[in-house]
Amino acid sequence: MISFLDFEKPIAAVQAKIAELRETAQDGAIDIDSEIVKLEQRSDKMLADLYAKLTPWQKTQVARHPDRPHFKHYVAGLFDEFIPLAGDRAFGDDQAILGGFARLNGQRVLVIGHEKGNDTASRLKHNFGMGKPEGYRKAIRLMQLADRFGLPVITLVDTSGAFPGVQAEERGQAEAIARSTEQCLALGVPMIAAVVGEGGSGGAIALAAGNRVIMFEHAIYSVISPEGCASILWRTAEKAADAATAMQVTAQSLRDLGVIDRIVAEPMGGAHRHPASAIGALKDALIAELADLGKLNPDELRRQRADKFLTMGN
Repeated sequence: MISFLDFEKPIAAVQAKIAELRETAQDGAIDIDSEIVKLEQRSDKMLADLYAKLTPWQKTQVARHPDRPHFKHYVAGLFDEFIPLAGDRAFGDDQAILGGFARLNGQRVLVIGHEKGNDTASRLKHNFGMGKPEGYRKAIRLMQLADRFGLPVITLVDTSGAFPGVQAEERGQAEAIARSTEQCLALGVPMIAAVVGEGGSGGAIALAAGNRVIMFEHAIYSVISPEGCASILWRTAEKAADAATAMQVTAQSLRDLGVIDRIVAEPMGGAHRHPASAIGALKDALIAELADLGKLNPDELRRQRADKFLTMGN
């Protein structure tokens, strides 16, 4: 069953009516197939109309939908021969940031990404996708391996931000994020970052300073969450919708600003409704970007990456 968001309540009501009619039709007393078809068409039109004009705050809610694909789903749907690698060789293994070797369309790559988890137990295990210093240091180690063996790096970004706990700060959270961002920029191999859900703060940019930054149609990417911004500016999280609009967190705004390079279309109603279709669209985009970046040598890749980020905001 699909979990409906607050702004989808009218569609949920129609879907509930369809379910009720189907239950009634099971006894065979009456034929109501034509009525069900009409309601399904009405529901589809309502969904299409709604998603054609989502506000930034509504897109934020879609980006956070618990049923959107997670790292493990992308690994299963995008890659072959995934070999996970663990540990930062300094403290431990962070389960919020995962990675390893894989093949994309037959090409060897290294993939790194945030894993949020999809139920209570897995969310606690993966710390809701909020990386700790050892997670970013693991990412650095894996990127260095990719550089050594000439493997393109693909990152899947989906985090509300790096973990802000005291222990993470004690272990050098800010330094780890900065070093990870630095390592992205120093790579002599192609790097593609895909924002597949939330791209939050330094926790996101630490894995997203790539040659290409692509983004799902209903994903968000920002320096702080809308709630956090509202709490700072208006002293209340109730202004989150206003903050989301002001910060221009959507893929469409960020492409216009030059922050991202490509928008990957999602199935009607969001990636959570048809995960396989969303993953397929992302795969096509990644293959196309890798083919383009494969024409550049290491120096050109570094120069292109530096130019990309230094010219933002001009």
